[in-house]
Amino acid sequence: MNIALFSDTFPPEINGVATSTFNLFNVLRKNGHNVYAISTNPFSNKVEFKDNVLRVPGIELKRLYGYRMAGFFNSAAMRIIRDMKLDVIHIQTEAGVGIFGKIAARTLHVPTVYTYHTMYEDYTYYATKGHFDRLARGIVRWYSRFVAEQCTEFISPSIKTKDAMRSYGVDRYINVIPTGIDFSKFKEEAQDWNAINEYKKAHGLDQVFTIISLGRVAKEKSLDICLRGYAEFLKTAKYETKFVVVGDGPARPDLERLVDEMNIRKHVLFLGAVPSEKVPFFYHLGDVFVSASVTETQGLTFMEAMASHRIVLSRFDENLSGVIKNNITGFFFTSENDFGEKLHHIHAMTEEEKTKLLKAAMETVDVYSIEHFYENIMEVYHRAIRQSW
Repeated sequence: MNIALFSDTFPPEINGVATSTFNLFNVLRKNGHNVYAISTNPFSNKVEFKDNVLRVPGIELKRLYGYRMAGFFNSAAMRIIRDMKLDVIHIQTEAGVGIFGKIAARTLHVPTVYTYHTMYEDYTYYATKGHFDRLARGIVRWYSRFVAEQCTEFISPSIKTKDAMRSYGVDRYINVIPTGIDFSKFKEEAQDWNAINEYKKAHGLDQVFTIISLGRVAKEKSLDICLRGYAEFLKTAKYETKFVVVGDGPARPDLERLVDEMNIRKHVLFLGAVPSEKVPFFYHLGDVFVSASVTETQGLTFMEAMASHRIVLSRFDENLSGVIKNNITGFFFTSENDFGEKLHHIHAMTEEEKTKLLKAAMETVDVYSIEHFYENIMEVYHRAIRQSW
């Protein structure tokens, strides 16, 4: 099958949509399909086609983590796309490249599959700065409903996202398919433990109870809640501990100021952005992976952490209830004080208790394996193609 994935973000960019698209790109190729990724070009202002990845130039949006916005159509790229002889187009995003995918599908008479990855209502403040936010959210709901009705098959990565689409007025059939993860690269046996141990020693993490936050450092991730909770935790912690923030983003300056104001700088390490292929390495620096975000459509980082054999501590979100079972596969917290209490509890767990919890976590995330994901996606592709006969 000849398949094109249209996404405004793709590695080397690091975010959930880029990771999801890259995982899909790889598993489709692994199973013998001709797969092409069409995305923006972070390297130059030219159309480039290499290793089945077609990159089109775009404008950098510094207010949105430096993402690039491509135009709705590129004639040079379209000539290359024509030669792909596509059977299906899978659109991953709503902006420039996503719209280009719709235009290409109409032009070439190819069925479209669309995955709604991002709850855009949670991001309107980047555009409105708090002004006319209700209007902005209304526009987001209308546009989300519009794009859902335009494709041949529609995919939601979680029940939470499906419920949101229903509340927007989408009444078409919605396929719920959690994004697949290649867990093999996160497993402990796949790591270079000499390099990990050397890194720990070089950064003061050796023999230290280490808390890891990994991902985009942005307002909607609510990392300030974890840091405030950590400051409370430090008041009663009688053992060495560090909080390591892996990632970068627009909220980092504010969080660094917060750390200084709370006088916990010596306990907090900001590492900045890391290459996507190094992400598994950084999960293994910590004892506990933490997050206070309630804007995730699925929670890929939580599952990656579990696959890395790390204990997960997350702010309660109904969307994560299928992944995190409190006190069984991980832990939920509900407040800053509760955050510290849960950290103390995790630190006090016996090795037997930790082993039991981590085993249950691995069994839970197995359903999100890349193999299950591939089987579900192929069913949708075949159904989309049948509808266009």
